[in-house]
Amino acid sequence: MTTQESTDNTTASEQQVTIGPVPRGEDWPGLVDSLNRLLRLRTTPIGMSMFATVEEMEAIPRIRRPKDIHTTDQIVGMASRLNWTVGITNDDLVGPQCGAVIGLHPRDDDWLSGDKMAGVWFETIEDSSAHQHAMHTVPFGKYQAMAVSPLVAGRLDPPDICMIYANPAQMILLINGLQWSGYKNFEWGCVGESACADSWGRALSTGEPSLSIPCFAERRYGGVQDDELLMAMPPQFVPKAIAGLQALSGNGLRYPIPNYGVQQDARAGLGVSYG
Repeated sequence: MTTQESTDNTTASEQQVTIGPVPRGEDWPGLVDSLNRLLRLRTTPIGMSMFATVEEMEAIPRIRRPKDIHTTDQIVGMASRLNWTVGITNDDLVGPQCGAVIGLHPRDDDWLSGDKMAGVWFETIEDSSAHQHAMHTVPFGKYQAMAVSPLVAGRLDPPDICMIYANPAQMILLINGLQWSGYKNFEWGCVGESACADSWGRALSTGEPSLSIPCFAERRYGGVQDDELLMAMPPQFVPKAIAGLQALSGNGLRYPIPNYGVQQDARAGLGVSYG
């Protein structure tokens, strides 16, 4: 894993990182086992894939199709909380807010107006519209369906993105793992409500790791716990993160992070971790 040489007009955060091949289905049990060993995750790491046709999505082995209307948060929760493989079209979703993020509904004038959120999530229609325009979404027209599945199942081979729920201490170590080799400064925003645009929306549309603070709807409908953050990333970043986590663990930087004590002399601990 190497980075391109910096040039006079390229900052460290803009360097392109060379990463390994995309993991295939048979690789995922070992990779997930490593994530669980290094981070002690309590929620199932999952994958998400977009499909050009419904038939492609429905060809996934043992896929479930919902009988009721759901939010995308609920569909993601079925994979991460229940270990199900689930496929949907826009007709399975409760409204355009969910469908637009994954490119199954257009970002049309009505959606961009934000009128349904004005006075509820935002003070004015101008605030609501600004929020809609700020959201990262998959371009409309390319896909007809989406599926989610636990990574260990290997049914999305490979997924378009992987999603990992973790508490803040686990998440900073995961980020440190991504930065171990080929350092890049990650800069993420927060749209607030509809934070799925900050995780799977941004990762699908940019091809880069994307961290989010799950929003009210994700927690109310998707089962996301109070202390959980969400990292979404293309699958080739997962082995890179694990290699970094293993190197950090070898240096004594591992989860759980032991509390050193707020009144202790810090020099002994700092001497080991920071030199």
